[in-house]
Amino acid sequence: MNGDPDAAGSDRETGQLVYLNGPRDIEFREYPVPDPDPHAVVTEVVRSNVCGSELHVWKGDHPLKDCVLGHEALCRISDLGDAVETDSAGNPVSEGDLVAPVYFQTCQACDFCRRGEFYACDNDYEHTGKSPDIWPHFHAPWGTHYYIYPDNHFYKVPEALEDHLNVTAAANCALSQVLFGIQEVGVNYNDTVVVQGAGGLGLNATVVANEFGAETIVIDGVDERLDQAEAFGADHVIDFRELDTVDARKERVEEITDGAGADVGIEVAGVPEAFVEGIELLRKGGRYLEMGNVRPGHEVDFDPGRLTRKSIDITTAVEYDPWVLHDALEFLAATVDDYPYDQLIDASFPLEDIEDALEASERRDVTRATLVPPT
Repeated sequence: MNGDPDAAGSDRETGQLVYLNGPRDIEFREYPVPDPDPHAVVTEVVRSNVCGSELHVWKGDHPLKDCVLGHEALCRISDLGDAVETDSAGNPVSEGDLVAPVYFQTCQACDFCRRGEFYACDNDYEHTGKSPDIWPHFHAPWGTHYYIYPDNHFYKVPEALEDHLNVTAAANCALSQVLFGIQEVGVNYNDTVVVQGAGGLGLNATVVANEFGAETIVIDGVDERLDQAEAFGADHVIDFRELDTVDARKERVEEITDGAGADVGIEVAGVPEAFVEGIELLRKGGRYLEMGNVRPGHEVDFDPGRLTRKSIDITTAVEYDPWVLHDALEFLAATVDDYPYDQLIDASFPLEDIEDALEASERRDVTRATLVPPT
């Protein structure tokens, strides 16, 4: 039966989800598991990670409010709509298959979608922002189930990743984002790329830049993150506690680049001051990718003349074209044995302990936590 399952009686299977009722106010709610519409898919959540975005939403420092939480997910198909035979890349799918869903929709109807700018869809969070009281309830994957709408892309997980569940769950966020951003800014063979920040985005950016044939410089100020940057193939690391001024870090980058400065800068620290510094680290005619500062309202003094006099091109990236997730899964499958991706997900929590996971993440006791729903 398709449509609202609540009319089918009280004997239906139910599932749980995590709902944010306000800043730091988490509720568990229970709803009937929906039957899919013909072009939709019902899944059981296998893993769902705690990303920094969820921390911002949880703390009330994000445009999303009062919603079902989660976006980094790996799911198993439990019920296919009658019209669904393949994933969004044309691969045949059946019940029991592992799939990775794109966490936002592309409506195909707004001005941006009509221009082919699917990463900028004007209705990207339409489903995520719905109340869970609205059928089909499971609008985001912090829960036991997740509903993949007809306008959500999803991709079957390559066999090479079936033993890397936590890592694969993260592919639809950090890896897809940096793969899209790096393609947009244009990283070429033999470029020198400076990455500001060695969190999840920064480490994935380092891997992608490495695989594109670039020389990589990673800047951070946490011992563990600097060690991880080296493990993920950074050619050089800069500890901003030792080189504690912009001029000192600029001098070090110029030393590495024979006085020129980096060809490409990637800001993934999420600190407004990093943007100002990044311009100083680039050569004349360099390219700069801004991805980390995603929260409006955080300001910094900036001299636009410095940008203009150096002829710096600025590219920003938030979200990505939905088919990039397919590329990210293929990229991950090809490199999963070459880099320590498993180090990026270093703590596992039962779904019912979500508040412990959020608090540990906020304290930075963990790099990234994964949530495991009850079976």
